[in-house]
Amino acid sequence: MTFSAPAKVNIFLKITGTREGYHTLRSRFVRLHTLTDTLSFIPSRPTGRRFRWRASVTLPQNNTLTRAYALLCALEREKMERFFDAHTLFIDKKIPAGAGLGGGSSDAATFLKACNKIAGLNLPLKKLAKLGEQIGADVPFFIYDYPSANVEGIGERIQPFEEEPPALTLHTPDTACDTAKVYGYYRAHLLDQARSEAGKAWLKRPSMDLLQELAPDEANDLYPAARAVCPRLTPPTNSRWFLSGSGSTFFKVAL
Repeated sequence: MTFSAPAKVNIFLKITGTREGYHTLRSRFVRLHTLTDTLSFIPSRPTGRRFRWRASVTLPQNNTLTRAYALLCALEREKMERFFDAHTLFIDKKIPAGAGLGGGSSDAATFLKACNKIAGLNLPLKKLAKLGEQIGADVPFFIYDYPSANVEGIGERIQPFEEEPPALTLHTPDTACDTAKVYGYYRAHLLDQARSEAGKAWLKRPSMDLLQELAPDEANDLYPAARAVCPRLTPPTNSRWFLSGSGSTFFKVAL
């Protein structure tokens, strides 16, 4: 049983303030099915109902998947332990870490939805999204699996946007941006620039129009913070490369 976990980019990202210790934002998320991680649930011998997982790259022992497992166990421990007594999870990572592409969030969302189906949990989608909020702000977007969506608040307000998402070219430099450090720099040095109405008019505009009209540093409020935290972060050319999320991936309209 194999499931794909797609990446995403932020067409724009504006910080609108703070709430309960979190930054609030207004953004357009676009799903990328050209870049995915793969989660495979492989039949295996019983070993005492332990959650067993392996990955194609080194992951911390406490990661978005282990947190998703713990949240599901808190609701349906018997079903989760029974299923994973007979299966091992393998994660084939293609989405780079620290790239602003939502790889960890997408993995968690895909895990929640996959377990809901194959372990017979039968939780409603809204419940899975609420669980996802406890893992990361981007997780609910991946739960709903919209090709394109406007995202507000701390990631919990998601409205699908009807459009054909533009074809994009990606460039991920050989450097990773620590999301917490980028947001920390923004809060310490740039928070006074946040505006509650920032990006509001862009919510109605197609992504292609925005990419043709906006300047890259205008589109993403985290751009200067990411550059400060990651000095090696530079686009490959002087053309119109936009930064996704907190970096480090740049993207532009594919020619």
